[in-house]
Amino acid sequence: ASVSEPAQKCCTENIQPFLTSILEELMGPVSSGFTEVRSLFDKEVNEIIQDFQKTNDMTRLKENVDQLMTLPFNSVKMEPCYLKVNLLRELLQDLKNRFKVYHIDFVIQRTQNFMQELMENAVYTFEQLFSPSLQADSAKVATTIEKVKLRVLK
Repeated sequence: ASVSEPAQKCCTENIQPFLTSILEELMGPVSSGFTEVRSLFDKEVNEIIQDFQKTNDMTRLKENVDQLMTLPFNSVKMEPCYLKVNLLRELLQDLKNRFKVYHIDFVIQRTQNFMQELMENAVYTFEQLFSPSLQADSAKVATTIEKVKLRVLK
């Protein structure tokens, strides 16, 4: 009881006024990272579409879709997404000094894990929606891939 009032006063005066600006500052790199995940997925699916339009090879299309499923685990391709979030290190360092925020690496790692999870969900959903179309007429496949991609990106 004797600590509650001073602690509440300290939070109200020294922390709460800064929370909105802190969240806005932190959301920049986080949003940028998730936007990069979206762009990477879009780019990879567009490459599948272009390859299929050139080759019209259903076996190769299946291989490309299978390869897309490994995208979340491809550290080279996911690296640009992860780098966007590394900007948090600088922002969180400032917060560490001002508000004693610790575990900066944990925050960055969890954000990167969420990015990988988002990509896993995107490729899984793409595969689930598209796999029935592998038996369809090859003339409609490129259009179907595009429709499925747009559906996943929604």
